[in-house]
Amino acid sequence: MNVKVRIPSPLRRFTAEQTWVAVSAQTVGEAMEAVVDQFEDLSQHLYDTHGELRRFINIYVGEEDIRQQGGLDRPLKENDEIMIIPAIAGGTAGEAIFDREEYIRYSRHFSLPEIGLEGQRRLKQASVLIVGMGGLGNPASLYLAAAGVGRIGLVDFDVVDLSNLQRQILYTLKDVGESKIKIAKERLESLNHKVEITAHEEALSSANAERIFANYDIIVDGTDNFPTRYLVNDVCVFQGKPSIYGSIFRFDGQVAVFYAREGPCYRCLYADPPPPGLVPSCAEGGVLGVLPGIIGSLQAIETIKQITGAGEPLIGRLLLFDALSMTFHQVSISSDPNCSVCGDSPTITKPIDYERFCGVSGMEETVSVPEMSVQELKGKLENGSNLLILDIRDPWEWEIAHLDKALFIPMNSLVSRLDEIDPSKEIVVHCHTGIRSANVSNYLIKQGYTNVKNLRGGIKAWTSEVDPRLMQY
Repeated sequence: MNVKVRIPSPLRRFTAEQTWVAVSAQTVGEAMEAVVDQFEDLSQHLYDTHGELRRFINIYVGEEDIRQQGGLDRPLKENDEIMIIPAIAGGTAGEAIFDREEYIRYSRHFSLPEIGLEGQRRLKQASVLIVGMGGLGNPASLYLAAAGVGRIGLVDFDVVDLSNLQRQILYTLKDVGESKIKIAKERLESLNHKVEITAHEEALSSANAERIFANYDIIVDGTDNFPTRYLVNDVCVFQGKPSIYGSIFRFDGQVAVFYAREGPCYRCLYADPPPPGLVPSCAEGGVLGVLPGIIGSLQAIETIKQITGAGEPLIGRLLLFDALSMTFHQVSISSDPNCSVCGDSPTITKPIDYERFCGVSGMEETVSVPEMSVQELKGKLENGSNLLILDIRDPWEWEIAHLDKALFIPMNSLVSRLDEIDPSKEIVVHCHTGIRSANVSNYLIKQGYTNVKNLRGGIKAWTSEVDPRLMQY
């Protein structure tokens, strides 16, 4: 029978670094003898002085231990694959050792020359922190746990929302309202009980990021906002750790590895964030539910490559994915010698106020318009005030929930429909959360409308504080 014998990485120096050795044999014992005939130096590592197989050597055919199948006399079939698996592998104290379940669980990794036993050991010894257990963190955490990363940390403080289920595959309908971290930890541990899952149920901030990051080798950036993204980047630079970056919007995704020791950081690509409101969130702009599964999986691949040393990491390269055209593009990123964090003379050497840096706090300084709370609006409606409520959201948002007395003019149609807005009335502009409506309010004021207010918190606040019968999204 023609069969193949897989040589474990510690013994490959005796087989001229060959991973697989092809032999002709009828039994496992004959196959082992054929291998030793080709590589005589292997003999002393496989057999003792009495010619018996050493007790720290296990042999599998496929996924079956030969000790339960006749030992070395086990017959072989054409194209059988034999795996030599040292229980200790000649390692030193503290080196990762696999049990029988793990040898079977990770057998498809062992078969890959680029990973093999050594790569799987590195995975087992590695620690990875995933920031954000949303659309990107879900698939990334699932595949890293399945791959056998020894310790995985999760950072999130949110609860499961019904709108999450379109793309966040760790959660189910019964989890709505529950802690994302709690559910994610349970799911990942049920997938692979050999992996240690550490939950950090707190918002990542300048005050705690350095403490949390210090306990991990690699950081996976699954964030959905600019302040946290810059925080992740900066602390990774300070601590000399790679950040596995991913981002999604509508049908587009981006992936890169930012590692200042070997290439550029995120600030080298984007020195400054866009102004608030210019780039909508996924809640406002939408995202194809499958897209984070693709991008999060690519982040998991880059994490595994970073741990095992397999392949070429996306350092100094930005991968762009367009789901509508089903195309991938790649662009180069260069390190910026003037980068404020990783450059030759950095001006940022510790975490800063990222909310202020990204213009999220003090929004009124960016778009200065009067505001009205939802409680104030409720009171005015009850008193019969001369109001015009202007809803500038998209049509799909209007279909989910709207105020009965609102005038609906989508933001993109506003310029052509200004004549429908009565300037004699007090105008209250609203969107989902108040960001888009702040910009529209500012525009109306510049067009000469003198009594314009932005509804603080938008229809989301109205639903939470005034009318919970409306659908939330």
